Amino acid sequence: MNKFKKISITLIASVSLLGAIVSVAPAITQAATGDIDTTVTDEKWGKPTFVYGGGLSDNQIKETEKLLGIDNPENVASVAVTGSDLVNYLKEGSGNTANMISSVLVQKEDSGKGVKVTIETPENITQITQDQYANAAITAGVNDAEIVVASVRKVTGESALTGIYKAFDVNGEDLDQNRMEVAQNELETTNEIAQENADKSGFDSAKFDQAIIEIKQELADLKEKQGELATKEDIERIINDALKNNQLENVVTQDQINQLMALFEKYQQTSAIDSAQVKEQLLKLSDSVQSKFGDALQEAKDSGMLEKVGNFFSQIWDAIVGLFN
Repeated sequence: MNKFKKISITLIASVSLLGAIVSVAPAITQAATGDIDTTVTDEKWGKPTFVYGGGLSDNQIKETEKLLGIDNPENVASVAVTGSDLVNYLKEGSGNTANMISSVLVQKEDSGKGVKVTIETPENITQITQDQYANAAITAGVNDAEIVVASVRKVTGESALTGIYKAFDVNGEDLDQNRMEVAQNELETTNEIAQENADKSGFDSAKFDQAIIEIKQELADLKEKQGELATKEDIERIINDALKNNQLENVVTQDQINQLMALFEKYQQTSAIDSAQVKEQLLKLSDSVQSKFGDALQEAKDSGMLEKVGNFFSQIWDAIVGLFN
């Protein structure tokens, strides 16, 4: 066999082996898919609830169903979310239904499951993260739910939270008005801070989400121990401690801390501060969020995958050079 045939065989084998390595490596950057099965009827609400943006055309609604993995539309309860819902739940906005594009599929789960959010179209939900949705939804009173979000075109994604409220409303589960308004404030504030810091070295959106969870937990613990709400000084200390715990103290600015102080001053005035249900849901969410710490590159380094791939290509090169010696 001549040297060129040997090189070709070596390269083909190398590519095949690389494919095998990649196939067993963790899917670090791939978004998880939702676990709502629409081929059967759910027992909690009777059916999962599909809340589609009122600004969608009939064809876009069908496209959204596919994006959300709705295999059988007859097995879901479908309802539109409109601008009037935005005004009704949040007492804000112009009531413009045309702007309601992002949609959700919501399934009520067994007690203790927690709130899980999956974004099926991360390329079109341009700002809000899965855990920002979950964190805000818990503030509003959402519990034990599987939520899948999708959009047929690029949107910020903020209106999807209203769709979640609509799903609970049409299934007879009333959410507290004040908590819904604070949850929307939370979503807007945390998203704004995350966007402002997205390109900064040392910023990790998962760690920021975890910091928000810890602030809520510490405020609840302080209220339980002292029997009274935190002072402004307490809130600032708790925020700074949570940022430090998550290595964000040198990233988040004082102006942004002031924004968080204003948010959590309102948060602790709601019934969420005393809710055992909120405490349980936050613990579940925290477990999920902490599993996402670190970016894909760091995860690859930590797993040793980059070193393995580097050694692999080094061995390929040595083999090729050896053919010419």
